[in-house]
Amino acid sequence: MIDVNCKNSSTGRIVYDLFQDVRRRGHEALLCYGRGVLVKEEGIYKFGLDWETYIHAGLSRLTGYNGCFSRLSTRRLIHVVEQFKPDVVHIHELHAYFVNIKPLIDYMKKKHIKVVWTFHCEYMYTGKCGHANSCANFEKKCGNCPELYAYPKSLFFDKTEHMLRIKKELLNNLDFRIICPSEWLRDRVRRSFLKEKRIDVIYNGVDTEIFRPTEGHIVKKQLQIPPTSKVVLSVGADILSERKGGSEAQSLARRFGSDVFFVLAGARTDRITRKRNVIILPTVSSTEHLAMLYTMADVFLLCSKKETFSMTCAEALCCGTRVVGYRCGAPETIFKRPYAVFVEQGDMDALEVETKRVLVEGWTLEDREKCAIDAQCKYGKDQMAEKYFDIYRGTAG
Repeated sequence: MIDVNCKNSSTGRIVYDLFQDVRRRGHEALLCYGRGVLVKEEGIYKFGLDWETYIHAGLSRLTGYNGCFSRLSTRRLIHVVEQFKPDVVHIHELHAYFVNIKPLIDYMKKKHIKVVWTFHCEYMYTGKCGHANSCANFEKKCGNCPELYAYPKSLFFDKTEHMLRIKKELLNNLDFRIICPSEWLRDRVRRSFLKEKRIDVIYNGVDTEIFRPTEGHIVKKQLQIPPTSKVVLSVGADILSERKGGSEAQSLARRFGSDVFFVLAGARTDRITRKRNVIILPTVSSTEHLAMLYTMADVFLLCSKKETFSMTCAEALCCGTRVVGYRCGAPETIFKRPYAVFVEQGDMDALEVETKRVLVEGWTLEDREKCAIDAQCKYGKDQMAEKYFDIYRGTAG
């Protein structure tokens, strides 16, 4: 298994859960990852060299090419795969400046290794973008990129037409199976040059031993929120960024009185900040603490520009907390009433109306438990792992 992260971030937790499941079944697994803290567990290998990742990021900004550097880290990855001799390689994310994609895929083709590839975003069929948003250039050829300065950013050159051509040459003759976490993303892939590949849908899985109704009152007290006050929670990596809609969440907060607190978790800061009814928290590293935040909330708010699944929505629902948000791709096709409602992107008035409606309706303990049980049955990691293992077994033959 190959990913950017291990145990950290949505994909890092997913790949670690799959790794553990394969080993529990009595099979061998090797988890290789490129970035983050060193995980000292058997069968886990960090191949990415941090200094090379920084160089890769810098060169990408200067040249406009991405996924084309980190040669030493990539050689380390190929070496360990060569030693392990896997029946199946399961690739997750390959962006984030930690691997050279071409020699890795060329190696897979040379060795006739069977590949399962989970697309968590749109990076592998666009010129560079993780989220193409309203741009449809990828359907024919990229170029004149409207997201040139967005991640992964280029400061000077638009190489997206060439990058897409490289990906087409690399992947068209690779025999691999694509997994998407939503029907929405599957339909997007079908508009790309990969439309002839086999594409399956498996929802991302939540650890329901952790994400369940828990001691939300503890964290509410820690944050000095009065017991009778309502809480609206928003969670995301770099939550204050435009992509995650941090400014929209704060704008919404200004429409509410001081008895409704908006908690934004995942800011790039090392301290808690407060302003009127808004509390901004750093990244929450403890999943147990995150589950308490979800349980504390009366509403989970999603203001993202684009999501291919939304683990945060699934986690919130597994904790029994209803979701209100913008239509942003996959979430509105997955999470349904009465537990979730989505309004048009940017319609602040509608967002306010729906948030107030949920807060006024209230939510009994029985309601929360039913929401949690329904969500856990749909989005639990065990269901996800079972479906992936069937694919591993079928792919390996």
